[in-house]
Amino acid sequence: MGTFVGKSLKQALFWLLSGGTALAADLPAPITDADYGALSMAEVRLGRDLFYDPILSGNRNISCATCHHPRFGTGDGLSLGLGEGAVGLGPDRHVTETNLPEQRIPRNAPALFNLGAREFKVLFHDGRIEVDPTRPSGLRTPMEEEMVTGFASILSAQTMFPVLSPDEMAGHYNENEISKAVREGFITGPDGAWARISARVAGIPAYRAAFEQAYPEIAAGRPIAFTDISNAIAQFVAFEWRSDESPFDAVLQKQALFQPEAAKGAELFYDAAGCATCHSGPFLTDHAFHATGEPQLGPGKAERFERHSRDEGRYRVTNDPADIFAFRTPSLRNVAQTGPWGHAGSHKDLAAFVADHARSGDQLAGYDRTQAVLPVLPQTKPDWTLLDTPAEVAAIQAAAVPPAKLTQDQVTQIVAFLTTLSDPVALQGRLGVPETVPSGLAVDR
Repeated sequence: MGTFVGKSLKQALFWLLSGGTALAADLPAPITDADYGALSMAEVRLGRDLFYDPILSGNRNISCATCHHPRFGTGDGLSLGLGEGAVGLGPDRHVTETNLPEQRIPRNAPALFNLGAREFKVLFHDGRIEVDPTRPSGLRTPMEEEMVTGFASILSAQTMFPVLSPDEMAGHYNENEISKAVREGFITGPDGAWARISARVAGIPAYRAAFEQAYPEIAAGRPIAFTDISNAIAQFVAFEWRSDESPFDAVLQKQALFQPEAAKGAELFYDAAGCATCHSGPFLTDHAFHATGEPQLGPGKAERFERHSRDEGRYRVTNDPADIFAFRTPSLRNVAQTGPWGHAGSHKDLAAFVADHARSGDQLAGYDRTQAVLPVLPQTKPDWTLLDTPAEVAAIQAAAVPPAKLTQDQVTQIVAFLTTLSDPVALQGRLGVPETVPSGLAVDR
């Protein structure tokens, strides 16, 4: 009974019933309603239509759901997505000869689960949007002091930046009035990209009526602002993909126990493998940034005038050398359904990702490139430029945390535990995909 020294009888019983693993004291407290913000169902329903409506994209051909679809765990099923200039959904998305994308989207599309929870105060892989009460908008963003007020939450602000990206939703250069405004640097103000999108939406009677129902001040005569669109979408995302009804949650609530294989995985996760050092708390993230030596594929996060294929992660935001190649710890909720995994979507197999992730920077030498899901894209910059450059690989390895090693059995056990994070309610979505949207444009299904 030496294993139980310092543990209560209740904890010892839980340990035994769980197959001798995952002491209750190591697990986080269960999620409650208090962990989430308030919701308005009128905003939620309006936000659903906006989320699935291509009206928000420059060329009226891409919606938020194109890259964040429930069929693919609120991602797109690709390592690196294809936005403007491609057609289709998920791994079937492909380019056409008439309007080729300039490049792949540089980072993997992140999942949307639990982003309405209060503890999410930093978003994007590099954390370029953060809650900051010292700023007039309450947020620190790449727009700095030009950031307008009126975003109800960080999720609201995050939701709407893709509409400004030429590669994601805005379109390229002179293709439409939105992309022209973005290219000329007009984002806010009466002639800015956000105002132009708002005017499109306000010109649709069904949307006008829905905004008047959701916002009394609009019913009283205030024009529809871009922040109203953003706030409604954030409400929808917070409602639709709240995730706290998984088998893992049942364990936290002491209503169930892990199955033996998952119990062994939980013990590894919270102890010997050290996963919970970063993937902590009820949402399994510390919201911090770590350099873990993930493979970098695709164009990298470079400006158009830069020639490298590097993605320096958090360093691009802080300019702090300590942040080189560091990326935000993702929440692991529904992780078994959110592949490909890694900030550049390097792995389509979760077990392979777990094994390589433990190896940290050492994984780069033997990385299996067939793990990437990359639709064919004619381009001048190959997908493997960085991994084919020894100096770049060495720099990523030098910044990475020390590697570990897991046996194949341990990998299998950890994956079994990660599978308990799958929430069927959140994965299905509460409102689901609408049959139609007010613009009359096609809905990605």
